[in-house]
Amino acid sequence: MSPLPDADQHLHLQAPEQTEWWRHAVIYQIYPRSFADADGDGMGDLPGITSRLDHLAELGVDAVWISPFYRSPQKDAGYDVADYRDIDPLFGTLEDADALIAEAHRLGIRVVVDLVPNHTSDQHGWFRAALAAGPGSPERDRYMFREGKGPGGDQPPNDWESIFGGAAWTRVREREDAPGSAWAEDGQWYLHLFDTSQPDLNWENPEVRGEFDSILRFWLDRGVDGFRVDVAHGMVKAEGLPDWSGHVEMVAGTEETPGGDAARPPGDNPGMPPYFDQDGVHEIYRHWRTILDEYEGQRILVAEAWVDPLERLARYVRSDEMHQAFNFAFLTQPWEASALRATIAESYAVNDSVDAPTTWVLSNHDVVRHASRLGFAEGAASGPNKGIGPQDPQPDRELGLRRARAASLLMLGLPGSAYLYQGDELALPEHTTLPAESREDPTFHRTGGEERGRDGCRVPIPWEAGTPAYGFSPTGESWLPQPDDWDAYAVSSQRGDAGSTLELHRQALRLRREYGLGTASLADEPQLAGAGGVLALVSSDPAGERPDVLLLTITGTEPVELPAGWSVVLSSAADAAAGSSSGTDGVVVPADTTVWAVRG
Repeated sequence: MSPLPDADQHLHLQAPEQTEWWRHAVIYQIYPRSFADADGDGMGDLPGITSRLDHLAELGVDAVWISPFYRSPQKDAGYDVADYRDIDPLFGTLEDADALIAEAHRLGIRVVVDLVPNHTSDQHGWFRAALAAGPGSPERDRYMFREGKGPGGDQPPNDWESIFGGAAWTRVREREDAPGSAWAEDGQWYLHLFDTSQPDLNWENPEVRGEFDSILRFWLDRGVDGFRVDVAHGMVKAEGLPDWSGHVEMVAGTEETPGGDAARPPGDNPGMPPYFDQDGVHEIYRHWRTILDEYEGQRILVAEAWVDPLERLARYVRSDEMHQAFNFAFLTQPWEASALRATIAESYAVNDSVDAPTTWVLSNHDVVRHASRLGFAEGAASGPNKGIGPQDPQPDRELGLRRARAASLLMLGLPGSAYLYQGDELALPEHTTLPAESREDPTFHRTGGEERGRDGCRVPIPWEAGTPAYGFSPTGESWLPQPDDWDAYAVSSQRGDAGSTLELHRQALRLRREYGLGTASLADEPQLAGAGGVLALVSSDPAGERPDVLLLTITGTEPVELPAGWSVVLSSAADAAAGSSSGTDGVVVPADTTVWAVRG
């Protein structure tokens, strides 16, 4: 980690003229399958999203990010794209997409859509043509086809493993749809870092690059405000596609090469596999940035890049590349004040050095929801994206709820941009007891259930208590079963309840705008700096036009007295009353709580 500032120094200095919307936006992720179903087939759709946009306008978000809705066989919930210029019939039509974009814009909400450039579906026209064309053809050069190793090419080209489990290579002749006698001797393999149905594209091929230029323009012309780029740290692979697992073992054992240098993994980032975070991806994003800059309205690129260390992540948001990059280091931190502060400080240090905002996130469609992840005594589940099943240790729901509210209030108080995953505003927990027969995530099936997968965070959200499917679908159908005890989490149950998580988020977003927290400067609160289990940060306006705001988060087990001179304006817990003054009253902030307080 980078050295941290001293306690009396600023963690983050924000220039007052940096007012681009994406630097401070709160963006709400919509997972189309599970947001709202208008036609009653049990699958969420675009008209359903459009019908519920008023909820997001009332919540106060600046934009939505919509996960893939493209035409797809749905082997990986739409992240296996067969046609990037059409809508899958499950979700609607292009006309429905146009109507959604228009209504969102009418409500003042920008629209960011998902882009999946690392791979296509194996049902994409290009891959079908590649199978038919055979080895050495221009069609195959669009993908990562290679000859196998060993006698007869019977071994994969290298030892890479799929992110979803199992080998990352499939031999053409082993597919049921392998070409006939014309290619009976075809021994090639193709790379798929994810499912076998998701072949990786070859980004060294100019035709691939030109195709995605066209795809970007297609959606920009339809009015979208940007793209969240899936697997943004992928696409480019290390030259020669070198083996990986052997290098991991050598580094772990600090063995030495004959030349005397410590053995290092191949590729541009020695800490990452040779198929992630290669320097060549930045050329792609610099080019894409020139395309987006041609359009009015500050269109944006958002990186989903699981990259370590944070200095490497900051490279994605240099001034001529992407606008935002999810801060997964923050998401994966334990519920511990010093760890959170260290990550916050380092995040600002690296992003400020490239004049980029820090983009905070706590949950998404790939990780255990933070209302459950934080419901364990140690503050985190076994891993953020392994899932939780019926036979696993179960989170403490009340503890998770309290910490989730505190974590969300901390995140929304920090300068920069922030993402909410649908249901975060309801403190929706993971569905941890999904039966195996209901699970669809390829991770679950490719690992034989060893990894529970991501279905638990993808369950359709509840809108109306006491109704079939909680109002998700007019027929009561739901593509994944919902828990029987979600009435209390439904929007209808929480709307208007001053103590609910929904109203907490509405107040937080209102005060965030009122106090300009997204564009503020940040420093430690000297009276509490260094106190165990306490994160105390002062948010100040560079222009001096509003009072300072104290962001105080207690992760320890002991309550903490609010410093003199501060008054609480918002609390994640009802037992730290808003409006109370410190001093002789001795306002005490309980454990697992975040408060916002103003000076004076």
